[in-house]
Amino acid sequence: MITYEWLYILAGAFFAIWALLSLRDRCWGNGAFWGLLAASFLFGSHMGDFANGVLVLAMVGIAGLGLLKRSDPPTTTPEERLNFSAILGNRLFLPALIVPLTAVVGTLLYNYTPFGETGLFEARRETLILFGVGVLVALVAAMIWLRPPVLAPAEEGRRLLDSIGWAAILPQMLAALGAVFALAGVGDVIGALAGEVIPENSVFVTVLVFCFGMALFTMIMGNAFAAFPVMAAAIGIPLLVEDYGGNPAVIGAVGMLAGFCGTLLTPMAANFNIVPAALLELDDQNGVIRQQVWTAIPLWGCNVAIIYLAGFWLWN
Repeated sequence: MITYEWLYILAGAFFAIWALLSLRDRCWGNGAFWGLLAASFLFGSHMGDFANGVLVLAMVGIAGLGLLKRSDPPTTTPEERLNFSAILGNRLFLPALIVPLTAVVGTLLYNYTPFGETGLFEARRETLILFGVGVLVALVAAMIWLRPPVLAPAEEGRRLLDSIGWAAILPQMLAALGAVFALAGVGDVIGALAGEVIPENSVFVTVLVFCFGMALFTMIMGNAFAAFPVMAAAIGIPLLVEDYGGNPAVIGAVGMLAGFCGTLLTPMAANFNIVPAALLELDDQNGVIRQQVWTAIPLWGCNVAIIYLAGFWLWN
């Protein structure tokens, strides 16, 4: 059986390759950082909490001391890239489309054909595993089609990863932070405070506070996945679902979208808002955020309306 652990091994292998390439080029900080991240993927499940904690603190120390730097591996020149784009056009995106296509088609075949009876994939992990399979299929297809040097995928991947730096793993760390906040009881504290200010039996105001909290906590922590455990424990489950009988699917799904509106407005979502500004060499570091404000605000209002109408008025 192919389990979720296989994805960790796959990701760890790629990070290990990037670490070795960095060490080869004497980029010691990069090599150490990506090597530690590779170790967390490859061995984290077999290490204790203390060892994993030390590993994370070591990575924070490397990033905090500014030891990560942009690499300059041998890749194609701008002229070669322009030539490829002129010859191949939009066909260059075909390998990228293989990834979601493999995940979607593979999941449907596995769940609705006798193929699923083989038990090849771990239960409820089929789509994620097939997503990883799609990455490998796309990589092989691109290598056969474009015939680049053998190390080209690794070098290009390292170039992109080093351009992003430590922010590449920010979503993973912030999602973990949300789980820590939930276990620490932050959601209960916020729920108690919300209960004092929200009028009794006011469904709309509760929806408004829930969506506002999702956006606000997302702006603070940089990731809606980190905000969701807190706001779900504070308002989403105890008030909207249990007390008012709302549709949990609508509340959960659209509540996440309300949080994503906060993602558009915060520099804490560095990989979305700050890294692109740096890569594009914009004069205004917050230029991306400024352009997204007038999309985020009305979209947030639409999410409030959808939860109230579809989650309560139409549901009940």
